[in-house]
Amino acid sequence: MNKLLLITSLILPVLFYGQADQNEYKKRVLETAEVDYVMSYYTQDGTHASVTGGIGTEKLEDITPTFIIALPLNADDVLTIDAGISAYSSASSSNLDPFDSSGASGGYDDDDDDDDDRASYAGVSGTPWYASSGASAQDVWSGVTVNYSHTSDSRDFSWNTQASFANEYDYNSVGFGGGLSQQFNEKNTSVSLSGLVFLDNWNPKYPTEIDSYYEAGSNLNNGFFGPIDILDQTGAIINKNDPNAWRPNGGLIVNTSRKTYSGSINFSQILSKNLQLLLSVDIVRQQGWLANPMQRVYFSDKPNFYVGNPSSIPNYETPQNTDVFQLGDDIERLPSVRTKLPFGARLNYYVNASLAVRTYFRYYQDDWGLVSQTASIEFPVKFGLGKFTLYPNYRYFTQTAVDYFAPYEGHLSTSDFYTSDYDLSAFSSHQMGLGFNYTDLFAQLKFLGFGFKSLDVRYNYYDRSDGLNAHITSMGVKFVMD
Repeated sequence: MNKLLLITSLILPVLFYGQADQNEYKKRVLETAEVDYVMSYYTQDGTHASVTGGIGTEKLEDITPTFIIALPLNADDVLTIDAGISAYSSASSSNLDPFDSSGASGGYDDDDDDDDDRASYAGVSGTPWYASSGASAQDVWSGVTVNYSHTSDSRDFSWNTQASFANEYDYNSVGFGGGLSQQFNEKNTSVSLSGLVFLDNWNPKYPTEIDSYYEAGSNLNNGFFGPIDILDQTGAIINKNDPNAWRPNGGLIVNTSRKTYSGSINFSQILSKNLQLLLSVDIVRQQGWLANPMQRVYFSDKPNFYVGNPSSIPNYETPQNTDVFQLGDDIERLPSVRTKLPFGARLNYYVNASLAVRTYFRYYQDDWGLVSQTASIEFPVKFGLGKFTLYPNYRYFTQTAVDYFAPYEGHLSTSDFYTSDYDLSAFSSHQMGLGFNYTDLFAQLKFLGFGFKSLDVRYNYYDRSDGLNAHITSMGVKFVMD
């Protein structure tokens, strides 16, 4: 979620538009077809994995190739197709099923045709600190957005409509919406409105022990747990028939849908030949299942139970634990409604033909108690007759925790809502980087019938106060049709 937003903010393409010259001819909005190829590589590490209840490895690698094709249908209309994938390898997500049956002998099958089946359960162990071979260790997100836009003859007014589809192994999403924009004051003032709707549906994946418990009819002597020893905090084997034996709270998801409605208002004003201001206000309303069923929660008022090596229990919260795993008390549960209100402001100052200063500030709050502030600055420096640009940048972010956050074993089982996802905790972060852009306005270099127009490469380092850090490298290439 945050990762994917972070990557997107680094690789957004530059949009170009034409202006009408009433004295000569109506210039096309887009002179010729353009193709953008964008690729990013993201890697992170940390110690607060939400899949394992707020502790454990957060190692992740993600590669995101994307094609953006803009096709001029006529002088006024443009069709844009944005299609891409996000292929990741995640140590923390793999621990949805952390259990390793190495060293086992004999045979056992619970006949449910899922990844709980194993040759044997003797010697089963796991750990939140290292990746397992679970099915969710790797996954591919894919999505496509199609946008149609129309601009008036005067080039002062435009409207657009779009539709999108995205799919991952545990959910799918369909979106649609549109917007309009009007320019005033000899194009020095612009106001735009837009709205989007996303209709999502979960194909929920649960922590193995919780899913297996309900599959076996809440009987610890059947299914996955049948041949497995469950340990208490001291490492002793428990009696599975004891009424105080391990039992997860709650149940599985009944309503698997999620709906998101968003609206935006943007106001842009050229204050002088060197200064431009943009103000934005958004409202986002979400309804449905808004928690992540993959994420475990552990309660402070319930005893702890484990599977694996009893001698490793004292080291459970450290990377020295390589072979014991604590059974989850429940999955993350959050309210079914959330309203978000972000406010943003951009102020760009063009010092001269070679130097500009771009600043941005964003204030955000929602009805879950989260308040955040973002401030960023970038200094594009042009050289080489304007063909080359270097842009060092810095971003600072801080947020409060949602009302329902607590760390590992910080929740009470009597609460209605709870999460140990550190993306919803209080933290601050710093991001710094450097970008490079080369632009050939005349597209003199040719490739497969297309002219090479620009190359953009950037690197950013991200550091969060809770120990998460990330490296993001992205590259974008733009071609135009001859």
